[in-house]
Amino acid sequence: MKRKKALVVDDEKIVLDSVHKILEEENYEVDVTLSSRQGLDWAIQGEYDIVLADIRMPEIGGMRVLRDIKRARPSLPVIMITGYATVQSAVQAMKLGAADYLEKPFTPEQLLTAVTSALDLAATQPPEEQALIHKDEVISVLERAASDSEFIANLLYHGADALEDYDLTGPEKLALLTGDIEWVEDSIGPLTSTQRRWLEQRQAAEIW
Repeated sequence: MKRKKALVVDDEKIVLDSVHKILEEENYEVDVTLSSRQGLDWAIQGEYDIVLADIRMPEIGGMRVLRDIKRARPSLPVIMITGYATVQSAVQAMKLGAADYLEKPFTPEQLLTAVTSALDLAATQPPEEQALIHKDEVISVLERAASDSEFIANLLYHGADALEDYDLTGPEKLALLTGDIEWVEDSIGPLTSTQRRWLEQRQAAEIW
């Protein structure tokens, strides 16, 4: 049987070493990197069965890593690794396409359970459509986010939950929450300066 191949992306070497050891003992082939940029490149270009990525990293944040992996390889399961301070973001990530999350410190059993469940789910559940489908809804969110301070606060603090009243897919929500101007404009066409305002703010900031 072919060995499953895992990629682990985290800016803490102790986490990389621990996950590498646990998975290797279970006959996984494991690659690790401290660089989120390198990890994203490897995830997109490599032949991995699963990715584990920290949600808060320098270079590229975990939400953007999740977004770009799912855009390029929709069926590739991604598990988010989180500390206590970012559990809320990890829960949001699951609503936006992540397979699961692990809170540090986690046990070998918790890691293996999460990985096995994520792989099983990926094998039985079709990936979510990554195309932008609800153009009018996306524009409506962008125009509201340009001027409604209460709505902006809800987006910042509640993420995907603030978009529940809109008919949006997970990838559409993730694009809005991470400032993915290029993807939105490729799908919709050029945005007005007002419509771009929220996305431009999100490009230069952490999500939550």
